[in-house]
Amino acid sequence: MDRYHEMAMFEALSERPSLASAARRLNVSGATMARAIARLEARLGVVLLQRSTQGVVLTPAGSAFMADCSRILKAVGEAEASAKGLHVKPQGSLTVLMPSLFSRHVMPPMLAEYLDAYPQITLFAHYHDRFPHINEEGLDVAVWIGALPDSSLIARPVGFVTSVVCASPTYLSASGVPAEPDDLKCHRLIATHAFKGYVHWDFQEQGSPTCIKVRCQLSCATVQAAIDAAAHGAGLIRCLNYPLHDDFENGRLQRVLQRYERPALPVHMIYRERRSASMRVRSFVDFIVDALRGHPALHGATE
Repeated sequence: MDRYHEMAMFEALSERPSLASAARRLNVSGATMARAIARLEARLGVVLLQRSTQGVVLTPAGSAFMADCSRILKAVGEAEASAKGLHVKPQGSLTVLMPSLFSRHVMPPMLAEYLDAYPQITLFAHYHDRFPHINEEGLDVAVWIGALPDSSLIARPVGFVTSVVCASPTYLSASGVPAEPDDLKCHRLIATHAFKGYVHWDFQEQGSPTCIKVRCQLSCATVQAAIDAAAHGAGLIRCLNYPLHDDFENGRLQRVLQRYERPALPVHMIYRERRSASMRVRSFVDFIVDALRGHPALHGATE
């Protein structure tokens, strides 16, 4: 049995967590499936599955190999379909990872427009504030805010965001507008992490970094909850500007201490392949890169 068929048999376990059900999916015997996995493990020199009376579970090595198998088999299928002339338009599934607040403040209209333009694409959107491990997780595309680590991934810049301090006009009218970071010690501050008794906010003064540590009166489990509290006059909040764009535009929040803000952070769309990227990946990257570059929230903070 060649390597392609061994990988296909192993990949069948991604949807059927037992050797018997995976064998039925491929219309082969359970013994054939078991022998294929055994040969694969022997050739690789690693254990891919942990077997028990309740089924099978992927080992860490098995999970990593499963992601690679899924990616390779998907690419082979796309190459064959393309050769047959089936890909008049991009089709298939896309798995995308983005920062959490993008799901509410930036991406929804873009995703809707993309799916209208490419109805044969099935999109799996994941939201998490961590660096995406594209190869290990079987991701196709991701959005990353901040400096890029050394990587073989392709990165296309789409804009930049800034960490800003703001409060509602009502709060600032009652408590005063801070003129410098030390003034925050006399204000009510809101933390964006639950159970935080203090905030540590970094600033830049005449090119030199500085940090203040101030007790907070309110700590919220999510950034969005802290934003909502600030908009209702609970105090000052500090976060990236992109989820605040609409609040700045409609006057619910007012930005302060602009002259002390740290340098802006770049935003990139990242993916694996350049020339060899599939049509579905290229279509998504090109479409969303153009849309993000035109989004005002990624041009820095609104005055």
